Amino acid sequence: MIRRILVANRGEIARRVFRTCRVLGIATVAVHSDADATAPFVAEADTTIRLPGSAPADTYLRGDLIIEAARAAGADAIHPGYGFLSETAAFAVAVEAAGLTWIGPTPASIATMGSKVDAKRVMAAAGVPVLEVDLATVTAADLPLLVKASAGGGGRGMRIVESLDLLAEQIAQAEAEAASAFGDGTVFAEPYLPTARHVEVQVLADTHGTVWVLGDRDCSIQRRHQKVVEEAPAPYLPDQTRTALHAFARAAAQAAGYRGAGTVEFLVDQDQIFFLEMNTRLQVEHPVTECVTGLDLVALQIAVAEGKPLPGEAPAISGHAIEVRLYAEDPAAGFAPQTGRIRIFDVPEHPGVRVDSAIEAGSDVGVHYDAMLAKIIACADDRDTAIRMLGDTLRRVRLHGITTNLDLLRAVLADKEFVAGRMHTTLLDERLDLWTGGDDPRRLAKAAMAAAIGQATQTAAAAPVLTRIPPAWRNAASQPRQRTYRRGQQQYAVTYTSIGRRLTSDFVAGVDVIDARGNQVVLSDGPIRETYRVTVAGTAVDVDGPSGSVGFELIPTFVDPAETVAHGSLLAPMPAAITAVAVDVGAVVSKGDPIVVLEAMKMQHTVTAPADGTVTALTASVGRQVVAGAVLAVISAVSVVSAAEEDR
Repeated sequence: MIRRILVANRGEIARRVFRTCRVLGIATVAVHSDADATAPFVAEADTTIRLPGSAPADTYLRGDLIIEAARAAGADAIHPGYGFLSETAAFAVAVEAAGLTWIGPTPASIATMGSKVDAKRVMAAAGVPVLEVDLATVTAADLPLLVKASAGGGGRGMRIVESLDLLAEQIAQAEAEAASAFGDGTVFAEPYLPTARHVEVQVLADTHGTVWVLGDRDCSIQRRHQKVVEEAPAPYLPDQTRTALHAFARAAAQAAGYRGAGTVEFLVDQDQIFFLEMNTRLQVEHPVTECVTGLDLVALQIAVAEGKPLPGEAPAISGHAIEVRLYAEDPAAGFAPQTGRIRIFDVPEHPGVRVDSAIEAGSDVGVHYDAMLAKIIACADDRDTAIRMLGDTLRRVRLHGITTNLDLLRAVLADKEFVAGRMHTTLLDERLDLWTGGDDPRRLAKAAMAAAIGQATQTAAAAPVLTRIPPAWRNAASQPRQRTYRRGQQQYAVTYTSIGRRLTSDFVAGVDVIDARGNQVVLSDGPIRETYRVTVAGTAVDVDGPSGSVGFELIPTFVDPAETVAHGSLLAPMPAAITAVAVDVGAVVSKGDPIVVLEAMKMQHTVTAPADGTVTALTASVGRQVVAGAVLAVISAVSVVSAAEEDR
């Protein structure tokens, strides 16, 4: 019987496992890097142990340190969560060799399924259809291709190849990213099916020969081949297709000699089904399966690890569940990772909504780990209700301090294609401009107006002197007061005045200030009254209104000249580590040439020349950590001189 579990992971999955352990009466142990010392999951464990190491991203990959920590804490079992060492067979072997219980599949299953190349061979032998392309004999007829990392997933080490001329370059980039993320640069290729659906099947097997198939999930809404929205069951699948998927998943689990919780992933292209991979661990999206089965998959993982048989038949699927992943990234800037401190994080409580979160107000988000902050899940009797419930919850989420994909998630749930169930793996790419560019200008202008009125009110209330003077009052009225805010590339110069001890503004036509006190501002837009909550933190002003949250940055009246940068400067789009520098000072470059390669949250980003020119300054160097906005290089534009001018 297991009494104390060490979770060899971090963030929301560590908190998720701890939650089940508390229900089962099992003591918990958290391990953490220095970067995670104050993270919520650390505070929730019964015992915590620091993992030494100068590189925070590597500490959770040190299996020897984790096993040593388990022994020191008196743990008798290790749960690997997902990511990091969860699919590393050597770690599972070491755990069992240390006399600890491994809460996961057998090392042999992990090894076989951990290599996507070997996994495809085993699946083909078991009669499961697979996609295959031999990189050594690729021709134009095989295009487009998807190059993938053999040892990992999550979109890392993946490249789409549409031209044979770019094949070698794309393979090299995929190998580099795979080596960085998984410690193994092996890649392979398969036909790229951009309009297929990504459907997966949850399996659970015990050590007594029982295999449960626990329904399916659609995970087709993806960015950079990484899942964003998942739901169970997969909507609008023909019964014949669903039955075949479940049969193939069962065959896959049996062929792998599987034990514990796992996921078999497929591409569904009309009536064709192709095996993608088998994830030998708990999946990020497991909550939607828990919602429609009523099971606790972590509790069942623990029971299987203790040698208990699965109780009878697998439960029937009931209802519908949808999960969205909240990422620290900017969808409008190529999904660039974002860092910073969470000022506010509040998800309204609802009996049908579940939140699995890595963060809380005050949490710091750094560059070392995956960009996922939290998962928000809605469970309902049917899909339409789940969509409506989750959409309303996202509208009322308050999240400030860092740029996220929250607005994108709201747009996805409101999109007619998603609502109709017409999803495929490139739908997000096809509709990205619509989903990121559809913010109502009037909504944003009203939020900016509320920001200015609310900030003026709070500033006056906090004044240590002349407290009886109303906000924005002048003894000789001349020009109105003004506050200027920035949101992305857009600026809002909001003017306002004090009339009869009441603030007023004509910034938005037809909108009047009804009331402003404390952190609340009430505006009227015609016959409609709207209440906004304004929170000020330094130069950041957060506004929560009836249509969701908006964050602004107050632009100072006077700008320090030292904060300006030279024309032609290439700036880091995100906090990151520099992994490659492709040029030297004096190099002549063409538009689109790679200049610097950055890595953040295990993803690589290439900064290219914006125009033809000459590199006149270079501050980037391999290994250097840079903040967002740091100058990497300066490129002076090429001046075109005519032959006649040269003769002069």
